[in-house]
Amino acid sequence: MSLEAKKSLGQNFLKSQKAIYTMIDIPQISNEDVVVEIGPGKGALTGPLLETGATVIAFELDKRMIDFLSHKFEEYITAGTLQLVHQDVLDVTIHEYTQGKPYKVVANIPYYITNLILRTFLSGDCQPVSMCLLMQKEVAKRIVTHDNKESILSLSVKLYGTPKYLMKVGRQYFSPSPNVDSAILFINNISRNAIRSDVFEQNFFTLVKTAFAQKRKQAIKNLQVIRERSFWEGVFKELSINSSIRAEDIQYTKWLEIVDRFDEKDFT
Repeated sequence: MSLEAKKSLGQNFLKSQKAIYTMIDIPQISNEDVVVEIGPGKGALTGPLLETGATVIAFELDKRMIDFLSHKFEEYITAGTLQLVHQDVLDVTIHEYTQGKPYKVVANIPYYITNLILRTFLSGDCQPVSMCLLMQKEVAKRIVTHDNKESILSLSVKLYGTPKYLMKVGRQYFSPSPNVDSAILFINNISRNAIRSDVFEQNFFTLVKTAFAQKRKQAIKNLQVIRERSFWEGVFKELSINSSIRAEDIQYTKWLEIVDRFDEKDFT
């Protein structure tokens, strides 16, 4: 049976023991945890996760890997601490597998679905306690605003949790080697606490996406499609924000205040 990586599934098998144990140690995985793993591949991360005593629910699209892991981890499957699911994690109702229990996500995720995975788990009705993800390095840096520049992605993640860049994982630590380096991103304190009301979440994303529509333009110029310039100038002055600022230079906490001051009726 061939177990070569499938490019169509974004498979790059992790070889770094340091990265693997960082992804287990930082979220403090223990025998009391339920862990969701996405794309376990050959089980390089799955095995150490199981050794902690945690219950692991692993979603894998590649039938070859399901067969391989079923044999490799047969004792854990028999013991009920490993559940292999041959399905796309983006298509499942996660609480049906976690049975409503708190859970953590630990995964070496395919680059091409990074945004979808973040959106699905962070904004869903069944949020994880934390997420420890191996992803493209530049994406991880953008999420933690390494250069003090916000983006739609960084603001979207911060609305639900606290992201932290843990470490770079060079391309040489994967088989096959990707064309870019990776990094481990840890998102902790995941909740909906920052969402002030039923409409706040919708308003937050509408304002942010509008303000970033043309990145080189001033935020207020972009926001004028929603409401007149004088309104935004008043809000920015009240919040001590420079009226000529670009969206990427407005920090996350200021965005929360901007949304707070926006009248929801003007979204019609």
